[in-house]
Amino acid sequence: MAERVSFSDQVRRAARELAFDAVAIARAGPDVFLERDTARWEAFIASGMQGEMGWLGAHRGARLRLDGEEILAGARSVVCVARRYQRPPDDEGTERSESETLRGIARYARGRDYHRFLRRRLRRLATFIRTLDPGEDGLPRTQARVLCDEEPVLERAWAARAGLGFVGKNGMLIVPGVGSMVLLGEVVTTLELEPGQPMTERCGACTRCLDACPTRAFPAPFVLDARRCVSYLTIEQKTAIDPELRPGIGQHLFGCDDCQTVCPFNAGMGARAPLTDEDGDPFAPLERWSRVSLEDLLSLDDSTWRIVSEGTPLKRAGRTGLARNAAIVLGNRRDRTALPALRETAARHDDPIVREAASWAVTRIEEA
Repeated sequence: MAERVSFSDQVRRAARELAFDAVAIARAGPDVFLERDTARWEAFIASGMQGEMGWLGAHRGARLRLDGEEILAGARSVVCVARRYQRPPDDEGTERSESETLRGIARYARGRDYHRFLRRRLRRLATFIRTLDPGEDGLPRTQARVLCDEEPVLERAWAARAGLGFVGKNGMLIVPGVGSMVLLGEVVTTLELEPGQPMTERCGACTRCLDACPTRAFPAPFVLDARRCVSYLTIEQKTAIDPELRPGIGQHLFGCDDCQTVCPFNAGMGARAPLTDEDGDPFAPLERWSRVSLEDLLSLDDSTWRIVSEGTPLKRAGRTGLARNAAIVLGNRRDRTALPALRETAARHDDPIVREAASWAVTRIEEA
């Protein structure tokens, strides 16, 4: 007689069939392992390092446990998954990726909006989990809820608790054999599954990620001051960027990969072929970024912006946010050919923050 496959093994197999690179399971209730990460989060909020991201300090109960009313009452397990987005070096060096606009976009955001892809896959995993352990009438009695980058949970902490990976000194989850350039998702369920064991932190004395940060956003290992982080500044911050930090933004238009590209755990990971399926490769760079220049981003109107940003992560920065960022990047490039477009933006853009950024860029170029 064939040995019965456990629910946990079935879930892991289903996750891999859905093209997730790694999967692990944790108990959904309070856990002493999470106390360290909870303390880091509370210190982060208490110090105001979240900047304009006020929502990060809300819903404390949901961040501490997944089995309460805020997430899923009666939950017993959380299935944590990771999907990599790092691409082969040859793909990063294609003609499309040579455009100045694409080079300034963080790797995860160069293709389609990952939320749609990831959420579809997580929903399919949740549907599968609901079919396990049916009631006497044959109907599903298992509940499952998908979490995908919107709910107030400490997903890296839960992933580390499950043994999916460990949290590095830059706060990113590192999945051995896969790296840190991964997107995370969870399915919380009332089904009892066998939990994994947490990994020990493996960074040792390495501080490459901390040293590589262009704006010195890490006051200490495992502590990120988001107010200085290039990803925060170019995506989440809607107000003017501190002039002191603008040179450190460098060529980054949307997001930043610097602390990850230097990580030894990411070395060689991009040599692996991208995972493709019926959705194709959701992280393949979009052709539109080879047609939109930084100067174009300075002057987009609302209707054109909707066309350019539709279905991409860049929509989060907004039209004026990306115009502000483009002005700063052009200023850092010290390219005098951009002066006419910057002067026009400084004089006529409908947003005062963009006008000020363009004026700063003009001065920076003229003083070079």
